[in-house]
Amino acid sequence: MPKVDIEAVEEGVGVGYPMPFAALTAHRSRKKLGDVGGLIDFGVNLTRLPPGEWSSQRYWHSHEDEFVYVLDGELVLVEDEGETLLRAGDAAAFPRGTGNGHNMINRSDRDAVYLEIGSRHSEDVTTCSDVDLMSTNKDGRFLHKDGTPYP
Repeated sequence: MPKVDIEAVEEGVGVGYPMPFAALTAHRSRKKLGDVGGLIDFGVNLTRLPPGEWSSQRYWHSHEDEFVYVLDGELVLVEDEGETLLRAGDAAAFPRGTGNGHNMINRSDRDAVYLEIGSRHSEDVTTCSDVDLMSTNKDGRFLHKDGTPYP
């Protein structure tokens, strides 16, 4: 059956970044709805950010497009051009390969909930704009920007 029972989907907490980068995302929670639905070409995640939490370090994808749709609450989108307030009903699109690092921060006093939708490309490299951190889809390891792995 194509219907996904969202309540039954396991919720992952945190991003899995190596220290010291993990603290700002430690309480972000995400349900991988696309995985549960058997999607192969793109992912769909239902993500919840508590007050004060970051969605991620600021990053960009080499080979993957990404789209965000805010369902509840408000978030501050941070990118190279500055900051933009996103509220329920707002969306943002991030084409691959632009080098425009982005993340979202919940600066409000209540949880924010949004959908993340993105393509899945085996050659993708995710590069963080502000810290010495990157990862590849091939193996999912976190690396320094010079290619050496984190312990």
